[in-house]
Parts: sequence; structure tokens; C-alpha cells
Amino acid sequence: MTSAPLTLTAPAKINLSLRVHRRREDGFHELETLMVPIGLADRLTLERVVGPAGKLDFSCSDPEVPDDDSNLVVRALRKLGGVCGPLPALRVHLEKRIPHGAGLGGGSSDAAAALRGGDALFGLGLPRPVLRDLAAELGSDVPFFLEGGACACRGRGEIIEPRPDLRWRLPVLLLKPTFPVPTPWAYRQWATAPALPGIIYAPQEVPTPDGGSITLVNDLERPVFAKHLVLADMKMWLLDRPEVAGALMSGSGSTMIVVLRSPEPAAALAAAAAVEFGESLWRWQGTTG
Repeated sequence: MTSAPLTLTAPAKINLSLRVHRRREDGFHELETLMVPIGLADRLTLERVVGPAGKLDFSCSDPEVPDDDSNLVVRALRKLGGVCGPLPALRVHLEKRIPHGAGLGGGSSDAAAALRGGDALFGLGLPRPVLRDLAAELGSDVPFFLEGGACACRGRGEIIEPRPDLRWRLPVLLLKPTFPVPTPWAYRQWATAPALPGIIYAPQEVPTPDGGSITLVNDLERPVFAKHLVLADMKMWLLDRPEVAGALMSGSGSTMIVVLRSPEPAAALAAAAAVEFGESLWRWQGTTG
């Protein structure tokens, strides 16, 4: 038996703030972060097909994405089967637009979309707390993507507080060098990494469209900048530009977030950044929300 395919969007996120407090007894780090979704998104398509229960055919537009049980989409669907019994045969395709190792939560968002999609496609009707528990088992950022919208997150990231007051849209430009940054590595280096001289790590206050302001800060810049000096140079170059209201790294990197005073200069700034840091620089412009 086949069914009409179900396609879901899996948005990227950026961290407007990320404070790391301590390493916990369970090996994770205690943190506080403010995350907001952006318009950049992967697309996940699920289709029920003829075949034995539990059969899962996964494919991805990016050949570098693993297609075995290490993939978060596959793991998410296996977890659904663990709760409800083996799922009917399923074909899954992931269209990747969010770069890997970028601090944008692509894999976590894909996993959350798989949980939502599997629940909807097969009419499982799982209670929200059950889906949240499964999401937390998959990764610290996955519960955020189940919630949707801006959220303040605590604990290791799984304690979610929706922030409906942050419905404004900030114009942003994202810049990413070709290299990824492994999240576990960044957290392991956090406690001992030195601050680079002349680099601004302090919180930045930037205006918001509602007349208020938001604080930009990321405690993981210290370890990541110490290894990848180009990111530190990029941040300082950006902060020297009059069209830039604020700049910081997203999550564990390697994407730099540029909050603009207005959206108009985004294309010109992206072109100037490519001249300064190389044409291989990945660029995306849009808004939060």
C-alpha cells in the first residue's frame, strides 16, 4: 500500500545568545540560549510504500549525508517505531539546503520534522510530551524545532520556554567558510580556550523592530576562534562596517550571523565579504522568524 507523499519544511535556527555555565555530571553542559528560526530550510518527504514493516529507504540530495542508522532522520523514525511498533514500509528523501557543521541546527531540525511527519503520516496521535521526550533523546536542539518559533532554552537545551513576544523579524546575513565545526569538540574546549587579544567577545546590544533591543553573545566563540582565526577576523571586519548592527557566531559555528540595520545592504555586504574572505564563502540573506 502506498500513500500520497508528505513533505515538511525543516527550518534552520540561529542562536542570538548562548551562555555556557558548567559541565554537568551527565557530560553535557548547562547552558542558556535564545534561538530563533530563519527562512532557510531543508525539505523532508515521507511516503508509505509496499514492503515489510520496518523497511526504511532513505536518500538525500547531499551525498555527504550518511544514509544509515547514524542519520538523525533515520534514528527519529526508528524511535517512533520503538514506541508504536515497527512502522509500515517507508521511503524518505531529504533535500538539504542547510549546510553541515554550521551551527544552524540542520540535522536536529530534520529529526524533528521526521518525528512530526511520521506521527502525522501514520496517524499515530502521540501525545506532545511523548514526542518531546523522543526529541530530547535524539539531541539537545531537537525539542526546540518541535516547538517552533523563538524560544529560550535551558538545561542542556531541552528545557524550552516559547518567546511569543519575539515575533519581530531582524534582517540577517549568514556567512560560512567551507569548514565545519564539530559541536562536541567546541564544548570540550570551552573551559580552557584562551581569548584572543583585540577580539570583541562582550555582549552587544542591537535594536529590534519593536523599539527594544536584544543582547547578542556567544560563549563558544572563544574556543572556536582560537582554532579558526578567520572567524575572529571576520567578526571584527563585520563590526567595523556601518551597515552592521551586530555580529556573532551561531551556536558552535562555523556560521557568522550578521544583524543588519536594514535589509538593503545585504547583497553588497555579502559580495564584499566574498572578496575579503574568498568566493567559496557560503552566503544567505533573509530574516529571523
